[in-house]
Amino acid sequence: QVQLVESGGGLVQAGGSLRLSCAASGRTISNYPMGWFRQAPGKEHEFVAAISWSGTNKYYTDSMEGRFMISRDTAKNTVYLQMNSLKPEDTAVYYCATGPQFILNYRSKGNYNYWGQGTQVTVSS
Repeated sequence: QVQLVESGGGLVQAGGSLRLSCAASGRTISNYPMGWFRQAPGKEHEFVAAISWSGTNKYYTDSMEGRFMISRDTAKNTVYLQMNSLKPEDTAVYYCATGPQFILNYRSKGNYNYWGQGTQVTVSS
């Protein structure tokens, strides 16, 4: 059974940084893509970042590229999301997700079939 557990969320001032972690079990992340999504109150899930199964390719939403960085540690079977220069509009619950090895569209949440419980990120102004 695949389980994803996020951690690292919290309250931070605008301009600050946080690093989210997603520890996977039941699946070796070096064989599967991993993604981060977020959901703000009253809004749909929004794609944040993803990394391909090989780790070679990384994908970001345009507004976050340059501020956010996805990485992984295959020895720890953990994926990270480093978030810098945080803004109040980044406030959301952040979810880690994984799907089949080959995903046509990393930005579509429908392509991911395992999700974590989410971790809250709150950015104060």
